[in-house]
Amino acid sequence: MVRQDYGSAVAADTARLSVMPLERAGGQAQFIVHEPPVPSGTTLRPLLNWMEENLGEQLDITTIAAKATMSTRTLNRRFQEQIGTTPLQWLHHARLRQAQFLLETTDHSIERVAGQVGFNAVTTFRERFRDLVGTSPQRYRTQFRTSR
Repeated sequence: MVRQDYGSAVAADTARLSVMPLERAGGQAQFIVHEPPVPSGTTLRPLLNWMEENLGEQLDITTIAAKATMSTRTLNRRFQEQIGTTPLQWLHHARLRQAQFLLETTDHSIERVAGQVGFNAVTTFRERFRDLVGTSPQRYRTQFRTSR
């Protein structure tokens, strides 16, 4: 109804606010839209921003720790304390959130989206996307695509 009256973009936004897809296949997990809130006062905000700006790069824990000017052990400990997850888990989720955005708003191929968010192999991207979002990238695009 919302889609017919107000268009795809408003319908997708309404679905996100309601935490439900426009059309949902049985057994599909809820989709991710926003990153989990980062506690105010976290010293990791500049690092998180850098990681978001470099999602397409091949980042590993050593590279991230070097950027943060701390050991990998200290970085993991600070992430757990301040964010509640590991740096690589956070990066993985950030990449998939960006992939969701690209699938909703662009006509890029699944292969191109995978590369843009740092996956070398499209099969790995598809598997990780399905594990986290509960549906394939193509089906997600079909369900949440916004008209431009």
